[in-house]
Amino acid sequence: MNTSLLSLGKKHATSLLLAVGLATYVVVAGMTNSCSTCAAITNFAGLPSIASTALAKQPSAAGVPQPAPAWELRDLEGNPVKSADFAGKVVVLNFWATWCPPCRAEIPHFVDLQKKYADKGLVFVGVSLDKKGPDAVKRFAAKFRINYPLVMGDQKILDSFGGVRSIPATFIIDRAGNVVIHHVGYGSESFFESAIQPLL
Repeated sequence: MNTSLLSLGKKHATSLLLAVGLATYVVVAGMTNSCSTCAAITNFAGLPSIASTALAKQPSAAGVPQPAPAWELRDLEGNPVKSADFAGKVVVLNFWATWCPPCRAEIPHFVDLQKKYADKGLVFVGVSLDKKGPDAVKRFAAKFRINYPLVMGDQKILDSFGGVRSIPATFIIDRAGNVVIHHVGYGSESFFESAIQPLL
């Protein structure tokens, strides 16, 4: 073996071990849902996650759609927005944050699907979990040309939807107000479109 390669390997052995160790931690933590950030990274990378596998397309343990909890939050201008405002529509309720890479990757899908199916009764609602407040979300929304309602989340809505521990987390709610799909982790545009179409 080339001696320069050997010396290079020895020189960077510690860095390589640290990188492998960090990657292993992220994968294991993401798979066990013990770290919300690591779980989000795991989902975005397409690696298996216990949270994603267990919850995707599963509205309840019995497989029966459950009524979505009622909620009321404030939009980016401070105006009240209620779940009742969307009665009779197919609602895609997405818990997200501007700093979350897989959340950011989903936004263009949601913008496209909102534009495509709005006239058929579809509405996306983004529940921001950003701690920097609505101004940071406004800047993000303008940059990504978000065309659907955004509200600022709180602990009450997280608890009412079963304790959201990892984002992105998305609840698809039918026209009757039932949660029919609960998906944790990144979802492709085709995934969401195929889930939404039968409900419209």
